[in-house]
Amino acid sequence: VQLQASGGGLVQAGGSLRLSCAASGSGFVINVMGWYRQPPGKQRELVAVAGMSSGGTTDYADSVKGRFTLSKDNAKNMVSLQMSSLKPEDTAVYYCQANAFSASEKLPRVVAYWGQGTLVTVSS
Repeated sequence: VQLQASGGGLVQAGGSLRLSCAASGSGFVINVMGWYRQPPGKQRELVAVAGMSSGGTTDYADSVKGRFTLSKDNAKNMVSLQMSSLKPEDTAVYYCQANAFSASEKLPRVVAYWGQGTLVTVSS
């Protein structure tokens, strides 16, 4: 599984940005997909993740609830993160993440995959 992220960049506080991530490969099933971030000098943290089944739910970090929206396209194995009302503390490298397993294994193991990271900088 390969994750290709796009979006990010520099924006002023109060502005908006959109991140997208697409998973490619064959013979796998993604059960969870979303975004994490790593602010400068801090540990990586969850931003938003979604269950990729038709009834899957979405969870958000408290710090982004009401400002960020994660949308998913199950058929295309894609997620997008719409970020609004951005704050300087949202500045971080954002990583796309997916949990996936092989569709052909009798006892499949879930493996975590990470994208290359994209920088979001929010200026005050």
